[in-house]
Parts: sequence; structure tokens; C-alpha cells
Amino acid sequence: MNKLFLFFALLLASLSFSQSIRFEGFIQDEQKNPLEMANIMAVNNGTKAMDSYGITNDKGKFQLTLKPNTAYTIKVSYLGMKSKEIAVTAKSENIVQNIVMDGVGIELEGVEIVREMPVSIKGDTIVYNADSFKSGTEKKLEDVLKKLPGVEVNADGEIEVEGKKVSKLMVEGKDFFDGDTKLGVKNIPADAIDKVQVLRNFNEVSALKGLENDQENVAMNIKLKEGKKNFWFGDVTAGTGVAELDSRYIVNPKLFYYSPKYSVNLITNFNNIGELPLTAQDYFKFTGGFKNMMKKGGSSFNVSSNDLGISLLRNNRAKEIETKFGAANFAYSVNKAWNLSGFGILSTSKTELETKSQSTILNSGDQEKRDENTNQKNNLGLFKLSSTYKPSDKFQFDYDILTKLTKQEEYSDLFREQIVQNVSSQESIFTTKKQDPTSFNQNLSLYYTQSAKNIFAFEMQHLYQDENPFYNANLQTLPFPLSGFIKQNRNDYNQDRFVKTNKLDAKLDYYYMVTPKSNINITLGNTYSYQNFNSHIFQILDNGERNDLNNSENNNDVDYRFNDAFLGFHYKILTGKFTLTPGVSLHSYQMTNGQLGADYSQNFVKVLPDFFALYQIKKSETLTYNFSLTNDFTDINQLAEGYVLSNYSSLFRGNRTLENATSQVHSLRYFKYNMFNFENIFANASYTRKVDAIKTEAKFDGINQSSVPFNSNLADETFSGMGAYGRSFLKNYKASVNASLNWSKFNNKQNGDFTTTESFVQSYTVRASTNYKKLPNIEFGYNLMVNKYSGSTFYTDKPFAKLDYYFLDSFSFVSEYEFYHYYNGDKSVDNEYDFLSASLIYQKKDSKWEYKVAATNILNTRYLNDDNFSQFSTRVSQYTVQPRYIIFSMKYNL
Repeated sequence: MNKLFLFFALLLASLSFSQSIRFEGFIQDEQKNPLEMANIMAVNNGTKAMDSYGITNDKGKFQLTLKPNTAYTIKVSYLGMKSKEIAVTAKSENIVQNIVMDGVGIELEGVEIVREMPVSIKGDTIVYNADSFKSGTEKKLEDVLKKLPGVEVNADGEIEVEGKKVSKLMVEGKDFFDGDTKLGVKNIPADAIDKVQVLRNFNEVSALKGLENDQENVAMNIKLKEGKKNFWFGDVTAGTGVAELDSRYIVNPKLFYYSPKYSVNLITNFNNIGELPLTAQDYFKFTGGFKNMMKKGGSSFNVSSNDLGISLLRNNRAKEIETKFGAANFAYSVNKAWNLSGFGILSTSKTELETKSQSTILNSGDQEKRDENTNQKNNLGLFKLSSTYKPSDKFQFDYDILTKLTKQEEYSDLFREQIVQNVSSQESIFTTKKQDPTSFNQNLSLYYTQSAKNIFAFEMQHLYQDENPFYNANLQTLPFPLSGFIKQNRNDYNQDRFVKTNKLDAKLDYYYMVTPKSNINITLGNTYSYQNFNSHIFQILDNGERNDLNNSENNNDVDYRFNDAFLGFHYKILTGKFTLTPGVSLHSYQMTNGQLGADYSQNFVKVLPDFFALYQIKKSETLTYNFSLTNDFTDINQLAEGYVLSNYSSLFRGNRTLENATSQVHSLRYFKYNMFNFENIFANASYTRKVDAIKTEAKFDGINQSSVPFNSNLADETFSGMGAYGRSFLKNYKASVNASLNWSKFNNKQNGDFTTTESFVQSYTVRASTNYKKLPNIEFGYNLMVNKYSGSTFYTDKPFAKLDYYFLDSFSFVSEYEFYHYYNGDKSVDNEYDFLSASLIYQKKDSKWEYKVAATNILNTRYLNDDNFSQFSTRVSQYTVQPRYIIFSMKYNL
């Protein structure tokens, strides 16, 4: 099959080569200087269609592909210069011709030509004309983005442009669910998209643009077609189908409205086919647009989550998933100065998971084998209201409030086999996890430009978080050291846990423009956190009575106060091709935790330097270096000295005397983008050395674990690297290769002995694709994953292919295939499985009705494999996925 795909691609390439000629040369100004990123296109005089286009490279070179024996009008434009048209007749031989642009032109002429270009660049903005890349099978924004040069969309709905993650998605300049990319790429209709604008060096606050280092910030704005503005648009989908044992359904209405005054987005989805508009992972990482305002401070104090480790889905591949989802987003311009926006998201999902796994304890080699059936119910709510008041360019006032409401339940029935020193024992275990955490996050920001030289920025964030996880396990044996207490025929033990957090961050920035190319930034800031941690372990006896384990080691009542007051100084200067920003911050830390009737305090002062350097090699080629020294602090979860149930075989207790660790981070990034052939090269490497790290001492009784953190003079190290190369060929071909590496080294104590564990995770991918208007399009590639842990190595070979074809002006056919070969080094684990899906869509041209037949998991694959690594064990898992099903659906386009 792979050979057939390769032959087909080579055949199409050869046909393209044989039926075209090249028109190439250089575009220069009147002084013969090369013009980089000039736009050039060839308009067929007979058909009036644009047959070819290009953008010059750093030497001013262009190259167009023309049809032989055809007359063309060549249109050239360059920002700030007069547009030019020349007549060219292509015969049978290649043409070489240089073009000289004259004088200063009229902006409107440039804009008129740029609008026709498939890709154009204006300053920090790349503009893609969406219709130039559509083949007819695209149904949503994701399908369009995947065909744009330099743009990638991963399985989680995250967009990357030139290797950088898009942090904000907008439609017509208005935030789409506060910039969440997944909801956008999965729901915005492809036929509504006119232009895709990539905004590089993005800063939401115009007053701060250029004052800070925004090179890693990328946003995306979707421009709608004229017929979609000031009108409701969207679609309503309803479908039904069959699986092996039951019926399937989907109901998915989506409505959108955009006008200069206000916008409304409504998205709903009810289905049992595994579609998850918002997963639990998405929910917990959903920031609602809140920024990491203390990133320049030099301290890292993050409030961790007490989420009980409720099992998270691997995309949509569980045994059964049923989802009910509704979301609404609005933006309203009260007047020219005041804008309101907000959203509400509600989601309910019922999930059934079936997993087989084998865990191996490092050093001892003891094993645990599990067969587990889990049922989950997740109720998730997200609500946000935002206000921006900007009466002039000199003043801006922002306020946001984000609320998260959650109710989760998980019930597991598992059978486990313990193999300890080659002796096997078995038991069944029933566990219950319940939690309904609540959090409120508020942000207030003021920006004031006193003069061209003096800018002030005040930012404040408040977090209130209330967590109440409950854990129950019913089994035959208790985890060590709880085994010292009363035993029953079955041990039903439970833990209540209550954690409350109030955290306030505030900082005042003053920027002084020393020269037009340099500024001084002085920061005065403070982080204050107050947390309370309360937990209690109790047992339900065989006769139904409650046995409270009231001794101090099984209970917690802890208060923790943390305060970091700091003063920072940064100097930014642009000199030649370099941008340099050295900085330093002075911190005063105060920490007090109260438990067991006494307080324990720490106070100290520390100076933390940082440095940023950018080398602008060319307009589209940069090298960036970042260095930072950061103090890392734990929150209350690792300070509480009473036992906490991690799971049925693991106990954790904190250490109130824990100190901070210091992380030294170096990162290097290279980027090059050539619009001449859409060549895209980027690579980044990051090395972190954490000294005086907080480590864990683990004691094992067979596979039962008891652990406690401790202060150490040991150092942990991590290195991560990523590189990619991609480019387009002859307008219709696109290929890329990328690699990612992640190496980690950890030091801990296991059963009294110091241990060092390492992991080395690698991924390599090569892919190629075509993009024709009237021919079938294929994408094929290969991915190799190598996960090397201490003593174990796991491999996954994954060739993949996709075929999409729009034909007879009415039909769209899309099919995807993935093959997995999963094995370990000695082939004791060796599995093969594959997935095939296909859909056929019928929609007459200009008709509002669409009819679709889709089949998922056509080969009826039952299981998938994965593996993971902790600092004390490795785990190999096999989990059940949804069976084959066929859905017939109808969609009405508004």
C-alpha cells in the first residue's frame, strides 16, 4: 500500500513537471537592491484565473510555474512601492527575467493585488487566502488550517505556526471563547472562512507592544466572507447509526453571528459516538485567557490540583463515551471605548473504560497486573465575563472573572495479581472517587501612557480555590503502614480531604524609553498565598460501624502562608541585528506552616538574574537565547505531614521543613521561514538543571508504597529538543520531517538507597501530501516513537495515510488509515493493530442540505497499547476502544 501511494505521488509530480515551464528571476528596487517578500502572480489572459503565485526570498528571487503556449499578465507588488504589471507569453522554454520596481506607489493599488494573493506578508502579519488552498472536502477550520504552509494542527486541537503555539484565536478581531483554539478548529465552518491572518510578535495590550519580548507570541484571526457578516450562519447536524450491540446518535447544532457591534457563538453537541468537544484535560488546562503575569519575577509558586488522578481519556478512544455539551460566547461593543465579552460552557459525559496493565517496580522487579473496569461521570462548567475600557490610546482598564465548577465521580472494579519475590497473590478491589472543586479567578489590569517616554502597567490576579476530594477503597489488604491497624475480612478505608486556597498576585511595571531603541523596565511585585489543608482517614468495619483513625499521622489540619515581595530591573536595547534584555530581581521570601500545634517559618533574600538575546539574521530568520534562574516553591500539598491516600496501594506524607529548589534554565531557538518555496525550518533546545531539588524517599512493601519528600543537595536534569523542516514543491506538494527528544534524569531514595533513574522519549515523523483542486489528494507518512526508561524500551511504528477527493461537483470522499506496531526491546510485548475510517458526503452545489455516511473503526480494532514511566516504576497498558459503527447524518447549512 505504501509503495502504491509513493508511486501515485511520483506520477503526479512527473506529470506536473512535464506540462509546465518555469518563469524565474529577481525583483529589485531602482538601486538594484533585492526586495524580500515581494508578491508576484501570473494571471492567465484567456481564463482570467491566477495560474501561479510566489513571494521572493531574501535575495529577491522568484519562481512561477506556467502553462506552455499561454499569454500571461504578471502582477508584482511590494509594500510602499508602486505595483507593476508586465506581459509575458510562455512558449515551450523556461523564461528568466528580472523585474525592477519604480518609486513610491499608491497603497490602494498594493492592497488590491495583495487581496488576490494566496499568501502575503504585511509587517508581522501573514495573510492566507483560504479559498486558494481548499479542495472542496473541507468542513471545518481544522481542515483548512492543515493545508496552509507553515501551519499544523495536532490531535488536541492546538495550532502551531512556524513551530510556535497559537495562544489566541479570534474571529473578525473578537476572541473566540477567549482564544481557545480547540473549540474554534473543530466548529467554525470552512465555507465561512475568507482569510486566515497569523499575527506574529503579538501583544494584547497595544501600549506594551515593542516594550516586551513578544517573539514567541502568536495569535490567529479569522476573516469571514462578506455573506457571513451581519447574518446568522452555521449548521445543524443530526444523525443515527448502528454499532455491534446498540444504536448510535449525534445532534450537533452550531450558530454564529458577527457584526461590528456584537458577535454570538452557540455550539451544542449530543452524541454517543465518542466526539468530545471539551475533554477533562481541556477543562483543567483552560485558562480563560488569563496570563502568567509573574513570568518575569523569577519565582515559581504554582497551586497544585487535588484531583485524585481520575482517569483521563486518550482522545476519544474509550470503550464507551456519551457526551452532552453546550457553549455560548458573546462580544458586545457598548461604545467605541467599552467592550464586554464572555462565555459559558456546560458539559456532561459518561465514560466506560476497560484497561489491562502491568506495572514493574524498578530495582526490586516486583510486579502488579491489573484488569480494571471504570465508569465515570463528569459534569463541567466554565463561565467568564470580561470588560475592556479604552477611552484613548493612553489609558486601558481590563477586568475578567473566570469561574470553574466541577462534579466528578469514578467507580472502578479491578482484579489485581501481585508478584512479589516470585510469589503470586490475587485480590479484587473496588474504588470510589468523588470531587466537586470550585475555583474563581479574577484579573484587574490598568495601562497608562503618561508620555511617549513613560508607560505604567498595573496587574493583579486573585485565585480562590475550594477542593474536596473523597476516596474510598474496598480490598483485602491495606497499604503499608496502615496494615498496623485493625484488619477485617475486607478493608473498607476512606479519606476526606478539604483544601482551600487564596492567592493574590500584584505587580506594577514602569517603562522608560531611553531612546527609540532602548527602554528600562522597573517592576515592583508581590505574591501572597494562604492555604488550608484538612484530611482524615477512617475505616468502615465488617459490622458497618465507622472506625476513625484519630492518631496524628492519619490526619491533617495545616495552614500555610507564603509571601514573595520582589523588585525587578530589566534593560532592553536594539543594536544592529541584536535585541538584548538583561535583567535581575531581588526577592524577600517569608513562609510559615502551622500544624501539630506549632509553627515552622523560613525567611530569606535572594537575587535572581535572567537574560534574553535575539539575533535577527534576516527578516525571516532568527536565533533566540533565553536564560533564567528561578526559585521553585512547593505548595501545601507536600508540607502536610499526615498520611494522604494516593491510591489503594500508595500512601504519601509531607515534610513541613521542605525548602525551595533553584532551577537554571537555558533555551535556544532557531527559526527560518522562506516564502519563496514555503520552506519552514525551526529547532529549539532547552536544558534545565534543578539544584537542591525536593526529592522523594519511597519505601516498598512488595508493591505497596509509602513515600515522603525530603530536602536534598541532589540535582535533577532535563533536556528537550525539537526540530522540523517542511516545504512546498510545485504549488501542489507539501512535505515535512520533524523530530522531538526529551531526556530526564532523577535522583531519589528507594528503600533507604539512593537511586538514579533516566527516561529518554523520542519521536520522529516524516510526511508528504498533495493539494489539487480536481484530483484525489493523498497524505502519507511514518512516525516512530521510542520510549526508553530505566531498563525498558518500548517502540511504536506508525505508518499512516489519508485520501480525500471532491468529485462531480457534489461528492466528497475522505478516508484515513493508521497502522500501529507496538513492541518492547525483547519482544515480550509485541502487538499490531490498525484503524480505518471513511466518509462519503453528498451536497449539490449551492444546496443547503448535506447527506453523509461515515464509518469509524471499520476494521473493528479492540485494543490500543501505551506505556508510561514514574520515578519508581514502569507501566504497560492495553485499553479497549469503541467498536465499529456506521452513522448516517443530515446537515442543514444556514
